[in-house]
Parts: sequence; structure tokens; C-alpha cells
Amino acid sequence: MIREEFYGNEWDFQFVVYRPAVLKEQLPLLVQLHGAGEVGAGKEDLYKVDIHGFSKILTAEAEYPCIVAMPQCRPESFWVAEIPNIRHFIQELVNKYRADESRIYLTGLSMGGYGTWYTASRYPELFAAIAPVCGGGMVWKAPLLKMPIWAFHGSEDEVVYPSETIEMIHKIRAEGQNKEEVKMTIVDNVGHNAWDYAYTPKLMEWLLSKRR
Repeated sequence: MIREEFYGNEWDFQFVVYRPAVLKEQLPLLVQLHGAGEVGAGKEDLYKVDIHGFSKILTAEAEYPCIVAMPQCRPESFWVAEIPNIRHFIQELVNKYRADESRIYLTGLSMGGYGTWYTASRYPELFAAIAPVCGGGMVWKAPLLKMPIWAFHGSEDEVVYPSETIEMIHKIRAEGQNKEEVKMTIVDNVGHNAWDYAYTPKLMEWLLSKRR
């Protein structure tokens, strides 16, 4: 995959994109939201979005047929406060890359896990699938979440308790969602860093198999 960096006032966020060497129209679009430790402003901070998540598998040798965008939240903000901007940012990426609007995916870890749950609850019609990692959502909005979901959490997480993921998944399943399309992985004997176990080729392939 080729890595590119984008800055400037024309964008809602500065961000990194991983893309195939040969760009084609109608590629799927995957957006990854980082955690609170990776906020930043300016070129010197943008490397932080690569610290956790899919970056470890998006190497020069490994090509995936998709656009992966990693925006960076400003230090004075947090993802849940940026939900309309996330929506606008996604549309701008769709326009720029002429991406497949039936195959838009959202994932995020910790603060980005909250951002994933909350953004998907606000704009459920937008996403073909989501993968929140060690975050939490609004249980009373669970009936809105009709898309495939694969959520991850560490069983020993004391930063964001695993009950936040468990309650969301149980409520979504109680609303009649197909169990095969609403998956939950609680990683035994792991604390907050469930992202080390979540962001694998298996998750990437699962996401890319879904279509709205």
C-alpha cells in the first residue's frame, strides 16, 4: 500500500491515506479513528495515527483493494464532538476517490471506539459495517444499528470497562439482529490494548466482505 499525508484548511482533519498503487474508481472506503493518546495538530504530530490499528498490516508489500483513511483529531477536541465533521470528511473522501458508497466502513479504538459507536448511531444509513474497539455507545440507540458489527474489548480493561461493549452487543442482538452479523470478541487477560488483537488481516477481510 502507498501511504500519503494530507494537510490544509480544505479538510476537516489532517489525515493519512493508505491506498493501492493503482487507483481505481469504486474502491471501498475504510475510516479509522485513533485513541486519545494520538491527537495532534501539525505535520510533526501526524505520525501518531499510525501507532495503533491497521497501519501494522498496511505495508508496502501488502495490497488491499480499498482506501484506508486515518484522520487526526485536534488536541482541544474528541471524536464524539466531531460527529458531523466525520460525516462531512467521509463524503469528501468519497468524492475525492470516487469510492463505493455501498462499502463504507468505520472503526476506531478507545476514544475512536466511542467515535465509531456514536457516529454509526447518528448516521446508520452510511455504513456497510463497523468495528468498534474498546469503546462504548448509547445503549438506547442500539436499535438504530442494523449494519454488521464486530466489536472488541479486553476482559481486564480498567480504562473503558468491557461492560460497555457487552451491553451494546446484547442490546443489538435483543433487537433481532442476526448473531452471525453482530460479533463480539472479548480478549481474555488483556487490558485496554485490545487493538493489538483486533487489527488483523482477518478483521480487514471481514469488513471488506460487507456491502450496504
